Amino acid sequence: MSNLNPPTDIAVNQRPHAGSPLEVLRIFLRLGLTCFGGPIAHIGYFRDEFVLRRNWIDERAYADLVGLCQFLPGPASSQVGFSIGLMRAGYLGALAAWTGFTLPSAAILVLFAYGAGVLGGPVGVGLLHGLKLTAVAIVAQAVWGMARNLCPDRQRASIAAVAALIILLSPASIAQIGAIVLGGLAGLWLCRRDAPAPSGHVEIPVSRTMGLITLGIFFVLLAGLPALRSLTGSTGIALLDAFYRSGALVFGGGHVVLPLLREAFVAPGWVSVDAFLAGYGAAQAVPGPLFTFAAYLGTVVSPEPHGVAGAALGLVGIFLPGILILLGALPFWDSFRKRAGAQAMMRGVNAAVVGVLGAALYDPVWTTTVHSPRDFGVALVGFVLLVAWRAPPLVVVAFSAAAGTAMAFL
Repeated sequence: MSNLNPPTDIAVNQRPHAGSPLEVLRIFLRLGLTCFGGPIAHIGYFRDEFVLRRNWIDERAYADLVGLCQFLPGPASSQVGFSIGLMRAGYLGALAAWTGFTLPSAAILVLFAYGAGVLGGPVGVGLLHGLKLTAVAIVAQAVWGMARNLCPDRQRASIAAVAALIILLSPASIAQIGAIVLGGLAGLWLCRRDAPAPSGHVEIPVSRTMGLITLGIFFVLLAGLPALRSLTGSTGIALLDAFYRSGALVFGGGHVVLPLLREAFVAPGWVSVDAFLAGYGAAQAVPGPLFTFAAYLGTVVSPEPHGVAGAALGLVGIFLPGILILLGALPFWDSFRKRAGAQAMMRGVNAAVVGVLGAALYDPVWTTTVHSPRDFGVALVGFVLLVAWRAPPLVVVAFSAAAGTAMAFL
């Protein structure tokens, strides 16, 4: 009889839901084709797909993972997706998650760079506006769901409110990091009582030795690429350095990369201001991570390599630092989150993340998208479809796109 009822701790410490890289690639490729709205919306899509629908990761662990990725430099939503693929199917699963989520938008932006991706006229404008309204519904659903689970008491609700105020009242990009740090400190003070133990064991197939190695590689490349650039004079190394530096120093979300890339590519005359802004505008309208803007820049940049080779160099260069530092942090994350003080701090961090999401729902998602009662109506219907009817995000994307196109003719 004992063989029929194995001990719980053995089951917990195994990975009972292990999948295949092909499964991960298939799901993330679909997300890469349908995840409109920028990094904050992507976190909502991932929560709906992997926490609610597939149960690959529980709500608390997912919120902790989002909080960790918000701390680290790099594209937070891509780091979250990379981590989920890693937990599901190892290193190949992580590569499959990154490839599936990144490739569609990168390909579209490369085509745009060659002049094949331009949308014009009322149909194009309306379609893009409808896709932006999708983001309003997705982010609102994420804020609603995460607030109910992660801010159930007045202490954490207050932390979320203060974090939102910090983001809304401060124009500095570092305000997001400051809000999360303050949330963690407030959690140590306010959230120690009745802190529940973390739910089970989160399997991270990365050793601590590998984590330390990847952290070393991160810093070696950050310091070594500029030196190698000076020694060799290679334009390829110069481009890789520009992309890597931009990806390594961006905190607070994908949009913060804009001034870094502008300084790296427009200032030396590698890309014109008009071409830079046109590509950045197109990047807002495609699904997937905003960092795929690097594929566009790599295609149109004047020094060689450019074209498809430049796009590949741009993607590797801008995503690599965020992946390296994530792999360096993940091996220590699960043991960290099991400590009582760490749990209290993470409860505060999770509440602060809700506040950050709430602030982002207002600005830039709401302020740049909802301009009329009709816009509000489309976003509201999308929200109800997601929350009340449990409709797949793709249904909401199709509805909002059709509604936006129809409104362009009214």
